[in-house]
Amino acid sequence: MNAERTDLNPATDGELTFGVAGLHCASCVNRLETKLLENRAVSTAIVNLATETGFVRFDPARLTPADIFTIVHDSGYTPLETGNVETATADDLRSQRNWLILALAASLPIMLTMGLHGNRAAMQLNFLLATLVQFSAGLIFYRGAWAALKNRSANMDLLVALGTSAAYFYSLLAYFGLLGPNREVFFETSAMLIAFIRLGKYLEARARGKAGEALKKLLHLQADKARLLTEEGEKEVPASIIRVDDVVLVRPGEAIPVDGEVIDGSGAVDESMVTGESIPVLKKAGDSVTGATINKNGVLRVRATRIGEATLLSQIVRMVRDAQGDKAPIQRFADAVSAWFVPVVIALSLATFLVWYFSLQAGFLTAFRFAIAVVVIACPCAMGLATPTAIMVGSGVALARGILVKKGSALESISRLQVLLLDKTGTLTTGVPAMTDLVTLSRSVDPNKLLECLATAEANSSHPLAQAALKAASEAGIQPGEATDVEERGGYGLTCSFGGFRLAVGNERLMIEEQVNLTPLADRARELAAAGKSLIYVSAAGTLVGIAAFSDTLKPSSMRAVAELKQMGIKTCMITGDHADVAEIVARQVGVDMFEAEVLPGRKQEVVKEYQQQGRITGMVGDGINDAPALAQADVGIAIGGGTDVAKETGDIVLMRDDLSDAVRAIKIGRATLVKVKQNLFWALFYNILGIPVAAGLLSRYGITLKPEYAGLAMAFSSVSVVFNSILLRRVNQEL
Repeated sequence: MNAERTDLNPATDGELTFGVAGLHCASCVNRLETKLLENRAVSTAIVNLATETGFVRFDPARLTPADIFTIVHDSGYTPLETGNVETATADDLRSQRNWLILALAASLPIMLTMGLHGNRAAMQLNFLLATLVQFSAGLIFYRGAWAALKNRSANMDLLVALGTSAAYFYSLLAYFGLLGPNREVFFETSAMLIAFIRLGKYLEARARGKAGEALKKLLHLQADKARLLTEEGEKEVPASIIRVDDVVLVRPGEAIPVDGEVIDGSGAVDESMVTGESIPVLKKAGDSVTGATINKNGVLRVRATRIGEATLLSQIVRMVRDAQGDKAPIQRFADAVSAWFVPVVIALSLATFLVWYFSLQAGFLTAFRFAIAVVVIACPCAMGLATPTAIMVGSGVALARGILVKKGSALESISRLQVLLLDKTGTLTTGVPAMTDLVTLSRSVDPNKLLECLATAEANSSHPLAQAALKAASEAGIQPGEATDVEERGGYGLTCSFGGFRLAVGNERLMIEEQVNLTPLADRARELAAAGKSLIYVSAAGTLVGIAAFSDTLKPSSMRAVAELKQMGIKTCMITGDHADVAEIVARQVGVDMFEAEVLPGRKQEVVKEYQQQGRITGMVGDGINDAPALAQADVGIAIGGGTDVAKETGDIVLMRDDLSDAVRAIKIGRATLVKVKQNLFWALFYNILGIPVAAGLLSRYGITLKPEYAGLAMAFSSVSVVFNSILLRRVNQEL
């Protein structure tokens, strides 16, 4: 079904995410989405069976969250605040377990005595126990069926209620002799049916809990306590009372309670929760730290900069929830099937009875049991769980690698990518210039002395190339000297006095203005410029002494990542605002299939559209700032290097590390997830296509029949098998 309407303006809509208790199958999902969309103030309604959550986009001027909860309640379900979902899930699992124990305890005596039909005492016991099971553990199916019928729909509860009621009430009438003498009683069928279905629901709930473990781990990472530093000294307080600009103390082995900045101390911090990188990162004064990461050694004093919902962990939890609640396009197939599934099954059950009883002249009880078996073996649950459980596990695998999937549908889209556009600066390259060459005029010029002169002058500039020069000098163990008479000229460079000489450090225009002869190094300068490098000339006392060359270097992983993308059959195209000669050099080095240079941010979006108009599924990888229009336009936008502003990124997928290899991993996870979804849908359909004819007795001539209670057991385990198959998706982590 279509869970969206376009007559409202998304820009002015409110959004509400909430838990939903009482969802049992794909038909429940369809019914609740339909009821929500019947209200004209609702533009989007997405209900997720695996996570038992709902998402609604609505007009807040015409509808309130309380109104939405009323719609959900009137549809036969219980709406829950997101903060109560975990507690409600635990309570539901406990309730499922208790009802299962009751159903099994009451059913076992019936199973053991079901052959004693001539024994009046045994039949009385079976009658009492079957009645207990039918109207205690089985009551939930009546409630669900009644809610569905009130809303003019049908669901799995209706099938179970019909099957168990038919078996129970037939046995009840036979027990009291209302169907004539010597009619067979089979109370065990209804009791065992309920017990087996309860078993399946309990195992399914436990399996779904395992599928969502990634989110649970996140929820338990946040520190409960913090060591607040006050004028009176150190005080242990609840982390929730920390405010921005408070200073907290973090000792070795403790979780950092808030996002903040280190103001004193140093230590290695385990950031695997954020980046997926297991090697701790050294943090010192001035460095930022993330709440819930672990301080491995050293004592840190941290000033809080983000608290509560603004912290990175809270943003990640929100995105993971949104992703797991999103509906992938392939889910529409399951939705379409489940919309007519239950009515068709009921019709097939009726047809089974009529054919066996009238056409094949079978006994009433034989035809009746076949009809019941058809009702209870059919399983719409498996189709409803096929997609969301796989997406839940897939997004969890990605999260463990520092890959945040903001939309579950992005996992399907990224698996089908045909073209991937790559921003150059900050994606393929580091985005920070580095000194690559230091050329001296002759062997008589000491390179270290040249570097000292360069650093001395550039220490007085904030230009990116100046910072790169200072970094190169620091790495070589050279400290800048004390310069005097410093004069910085915008667009040229600067001049100063150092060591008794007048230094001029800058571009070619500054050298011409200073009347410095560039001829001795002209050939070498042309070579470096042709390689796309920026040049800084250094002269002393009016004489050229050397050239420093700088460029934005490739990230170590870029070439390997591009090679893997090509092996996966994905065309790669680099997009950059740089000049064509520089772009050509980088494109050749990294190995992309094509490139486009001198591109403005607006043009990047047009390039994405052009590939999409060719019918190609197109992705875009960028830094999420100047690439925002292109990321939003792409079928899958991948923001690289999300950092602490992760929630502000435009991309559908955020890579927490500045590593293009994670984009490759995201594609692999997406492909593996789609494979699991297809497997789940295939087995869910195959099970029903195979199971219903067997239950209807089509193989009875070969001695193959299926009792209603075992048909119910098969139905229960079909949905469990889908969930466990999704959990196997975790194995893809070994291939990343």
